[in-house]
Amino acid sequence: MIKIRALAALLALFIPFLACKAQGIQDAAQRNAPVAIGKLLAPEIGGIKQLVQITTDDSSKPVLLFLSGGPGSSMMNNADAFTGILKSRFTIVQWDQRDAGKTLKLNPSPDQPSVTQMTKDTHQVITFLTKELGQEKIYLLGSSWGNVLGFQIVRTHPELLHAYFAVNPVVSQAASEQELLQILIKHFQANPLASKELASVSIPLKVDEDMFYLRKWLFYKDGKEFALSDGFKNGFLQWSKTWSPVWNEVMRIDLPKTLKKVDLPIYFFVGKNDIQTSTRITKKYFEDLKAPKKSLFLFENSGHQIHQDEPEKFQNAIINALDTK
Repeated sequence: MIKIRALAALLALFIPFLACKAQGIQDAAQRNAPVAIGKLLAPEIGGIKQLVQITTDDSSKPVLLFLSGGPGSSMMNNADAFTGILKSRFTIVQWDQRDAGKTLKLNPSPDQPSVTQMTKDTHQVITFLTKELGQEKIYLLGSSWGNVLGFQIVRTHPELLHAYFAVNPVVSQAASEQELLQILIKHFQANPLASKELASVSIPLKVDEDMFYLRKWLFYKDGKEFALSDGFKNGFLQWSKTWSPVWNEVMRIDLPKTLKKVDLPIYFFVGKNDIQTSTRITKKYFEDLKAPKKSLFLFENSGHQIHQDEPEKFQNAIINALDTK
């Protein structure tokens, strides 16, 4: 049986990583050369301790905070694979959100997570970083679900951000899931089991199996045979106990209607082959969105996980976005 932890790196909605070793911090005042900081901190955020990792060789560099996908996932363990180039320009910050990764291991959320609570958490993390690192603003990057939180900050606290990077963002998820469902029904029309399960899916989602069948056949279409296993089903339905209420909130988000203008530079990163958060919907939203500066970067060889599919191009695109006048 496939273990849940083995699935984590492959799922867009996955069970949190639990293992990571914190690095120590050396006193730069005792040395004449810059010191690499790999500092793991646990400030109180939203009433619980939440784990924040700061990596830099110069704390005066601009801060780039990653908001991981999921919900319930962590980017911390494998961050080196998609931040090596970025470290030359930024102080990199990874944060394990409530009920995810090392934050979950330290202290589970005492309350049912919600978009409202986790948006407040995000604001508190940003405020903590500005004080900790002595900077007035940061750069913010949302990956998939992370954009649910990121766009809320863009809307309510643009004064805290230099710019925002939206990576395969959640834009109009109900419409995106409906589009995905039709793609899967057509693709699996000769598969009796897939056809039966997909025909039962209701959007808006009514039961946990609705989302499970969508992700099961999406992942199988992408060549991930583990999606047919009992281990995947059990893991996904366990995830649902915490996160289905949150995802039902996400399904009501419709940014083209609620966020037509932003007051800061914004950059979209879109996988050409992404059908989990519809590339078509995202591109249309980008075209209509008003912003003082905006750019869209299309990744020809990526699906929903750009930072994994094309990590070097992903990092260079971030740097190029800021270097382009």
